[in-house]
Amino acid sequence: MMHCYELWIGRRYLGSTRGRGFLSFIAVLSMAGVAVGVAVLIVVLSVMNGFERELRERILSMTSHATIGAFGAAMPEWADIAERATQNGAVTGVAPYIEEQALLLAGNRSSGVLLRGVIPAEERKVSEIERAMVAGTFERLAPEQYGIVLGNELAAALEVGVGDRVVVTIAQGLVTPAGIVPRMRRFEVVGIFAAGMYEYDRNLAYVALADAARLYRLGEGVTGIRLRLADMFEAPRVVRDIARDLGGGYYVDDWTRRHANFFRSIELTKSVMFVILLLVVAVAVFNIVSTLVMVVKDKRGDIAILRTIGATPASVLAIFIVQGTAIGVIGTLAGLALGGLIATNLEMLVHGLERLLDTSFLDAKVYFMSDLPADILATDLIRICGTALALAGLSTLYPAWRAARTEPAEALRHD
Repeated sequence: MMHCYELWIGRRYLGSTRGRGFLSFIAVLSMAGVAVGVAVLIVVLSVMNGFERELRERILSMTSHATIGAFGAAMPEWADIAERATQNGAVTGVAPYIEEQALLLAGNRSSGVLLRGVIPAEERKVSEIERAMVAGTFERLAPEQYGIVLGNELAAALEVGVGDRVVVTIAQGLVTPAGIVPRMRRFEVVGIFAAGMYEYDRNLAYVALADAARLYRLGEGVTGIRLRLADMFEAPRVVRDIARDLGGGYYVDDWTRRHANFFRSIELTKSVMFVILLLVVAVAVFNIVSTLVMVVKDKRGDIAILRTIGATPASVLAIFIVQGTAIGVIGTLAGLALGGLIATNLEMLVHGLERLLDTSFLDAKVYFMSDLPADILATDLIRICGTALALAGLSTLYPAWRAARTEPAEALRHD
């Protein structure tokens, strides 16, 4: 068991003595190195967690947890399928949809778009599109009114707003005496949404389900039905169970498959970044080793005196383990505080820096979002701090072992 004098001596060795301020300075640098490494790890992993959370929430705010579609062009029996799907206790909402490609024309401007036909009253059960509305109302998508809701980036590209008109052109042609011409229909812009994700804000538009069915000549059919579940992580299992209950013959999909590459790449990046940034902590650990080796060399006379008055090698070992461990603990706690402070206020710091430099660090066209969210997870903090403390503890073993092997007579002969 460690005695009080070992703790006291180990703590005193952390401070400078007369004429030995350099050693104290090196100890402070070692603490700072550990603190910076831990803080960087916390900030980077928090940003990756926040990016994953925001990406998942924004994707699922515009899409459903799962879909059931027909192998053919349309699903005419969708009402019966929707009713049977709601009998599954895991399903909280069902909505039909039609989804096809189209071309939007506004004056001399044009843009490709994914046109989605929905029933507004049913759509709110599976998505949060109404929360994303920034102009107009989603409820104005009434049958035979030919209204359309655009993403804000799409509206900006077409230079249209609420009340303006756009022409929807689809690849299905009409045979006329002049030849085959694309099918067109004029729609009025009745709303604009901003999901905060460029992929949707730039490439997605909503129309009424009946108008989409008439435009694409689907009759009573739809592309499929969208499902919202009580637990989104159960989507793969639940949608397969529903498809089996329906007797098969349907195409099923869920958010984990549709966007698997996004989340798989994030997890891979988090793992790689943790290993790479751990090298920063490793460099600080090497500083601890060098610091303790210098302290052992400087304190050879003190060690010899302690040994002659009865201190055991184990006690000398404990003194330097205390010193090295204290450097690691102080550095880790300082890094934990610094990393938590930066991660908590990261968005404010980034926006302030962007205003100061008059630039934008995150282009939504590249990164899918313009914000830099951070989400601090307890598991990450435990892993980071535990690894830093373990490395700091291991770094004390060799210098402490050298101190414990110091022979008193040999040390005093040279002093």
